Amino acid sequence: MANTYTQLYFHVILTVKFRASLISPKWKVELYKFICGITNNKKQKIIAINGMPDHLHILIGQKPDICLSDIVRDIKANSSRFINQRNLTKRRFEWQVGFGAFTFGYSQMDTLVRYVQDQEKHHGKTIFLEEYLQLLVEHNIDFHSDYLFKEPE
Repeated sequence: MANTYTQLYFHVILTVKFRASLISPKWKVELYKFICGITNNKKQKIIAINGMPDHLHILIGQKPDICLSDIVRDIKANSSRFINQRNLTKRRFEWQVGFGAFTFGYSQMDTLVRYVQDQEKHHGKTIFLEEYLQLLVEHNIDFHSDYLFKEPE
C-alpha cells in the first residue's frame, strides 16, 4: 500500500519440548543460519538470534504483510526437520507447542541485541523458567503456570 511505512519488532522465544537440552553448541550456528534463511525467504529479517541448549531467542524485524504465527510455525517446522533429517540429536527433536513473543521499539534495540547475544552469561545467573516468567510479568501477559510448558508424560 502506498504511503504505508512500518517496521514491527518482536522478541520471540522458542523452547525445546520438555525443555530438553538438545541444541548442541557443535551445530547451533548452523541451525541459526538455517533459521535466518527461513525468515529471509519470507522477506522478514532476523536482527539477532542466540540461545541455550533448551531454548532460543530470536529478534525479528517484521513487515505487516505476514502473520508472526506463520513465521514462527515455519521456523519451528523447518528447523525441526533440519535437525531430524541430519540426525543432530539422539532422539527426535521437537519444539514445545506455542511460543513467547514480546514487542519492542527501535529505541530498545541495542539493549535487546546485547541481551540475546549474552545468553550464556545471563543464564549463568538465571534459569530459563525464571527468565520466561519475568518476561511474561514485565509485559503484563496473562498466563496460567499449568500451561506454560508441556511436561513428559
